[in-house]
Amino acid sequence: MASKRSSAGAIVIAVAVMVVLFFGSFMVGQYPIDPVGVVEIIGAQLFGFDCSQSDMAQTIVWKVRLPRICAALLVGAALSIAGAVYQGLFKNPMVSPDILGASSGAGFGAALAILLSLPYAFIQVNAFAFGIVAVGLAYFVCQRVSRGKDAILMLVLGGMIVSTLFSSFITLTKYVADPDSKLPEITYWLMGSLSTVNLQDILFLLPPLLIGIAPLAYLRWQLNAMAFGDEEAQAMGLNVKRLRGLFILCATLLTAASVAIAGMIGWIGLIIPHMARFIVGPNCKVLLPMSFLVGGSFLLLVDNVARNLFTVEIPLGILTSIIGAPFFFYLLLKRKKEQL
Repeated sequence: MASKRSSAGAIVIAVAVMVVLFFGSFMVGQYPIDPVGVVEIIGAQLFGFDCSQSDMAQTIVWKVRLPRICAALLVGAALSIAGAVYQGLFKNPMVSPDILGASSGAGFGAALAILLSLPYAFIQVNAFAFGIVAVGLAYFVCQRVSRGKDAILMLVLGGMIVSTLFSSFITLTKYVADPDSKLPEITYWLMGSLSTVNLQDILFLLPPLLIGIAPLAYLRWQLNAMAFGDEEAQAMGLNVKRLRGLFILCATLLTAASVAIAGMIGWIGLIIPHMARFIVGPNCKVLLPMSFLVGGSFLLLVDNVARNLFTVEIPLGILTSIIGAPFFFYLLLKRKKEQL
């Protein structure tokens, strides 16, 4: 396990990397802008300084790249934290944020809204609402079946049932959609993208993120106790049932809000907590902040690649899968070598 000093140093480095990526992302794209120009535009918008940059450069930096960069940081951080919480809660390193059906539910909500030609804001709200509903159904199934026994196993099985159900609904929605207009729109949304994000989307994303992250930050040590098992947590005087429900609610808010903004982006909630765990160890007091930093930086880097690798933008879900699968294999090999 990493020492407190090494963990603090790792977090400082992770913050520095995120800051460099944040400012560097303003400069890359089909319309390159030099560092002085970026600083000048941001200073003019925030403090009213004079700006010699063109109107096009100001629009690109402030209205196009700033919302997208912020969204990439927040979505990547939210999915990573949700993955770390679920992995600790279920005591299983193979768990990801969609274990209880939040992603499938949100995907169906968005697909349904697109099929009904609802405004873009309603697509986000519908996706968020159905993500919450899906996890609520999984929790309901667990409560009805477990009767207080094997709660974790029943919760996972309930999540599998709900995920399968909403995945079928997504397939049905795509089947009945107009193949010339609605079907491509649904398909593209489900692959994940930040190409249409604006400042209003960031404002939509912030409240559930803050509501979800605040209790997790305050109760990190209790998540450590939950990771040892229900009996050990109860012996420490913790209300296991109430805490489990709270952690699931917080992780669900993070996942549903992320999917509502960016679509279904896989692998981040699975591999980033592993990466953070290799850096700072399993202690949730530092694991969750590190997951936040690494996850945000990772998705921002992937988004930069997605919008610059080709003239046509690559959906984020495709890139995260291409990068995530071999990287996860590398992490498994490294873990095996450390155990020998």
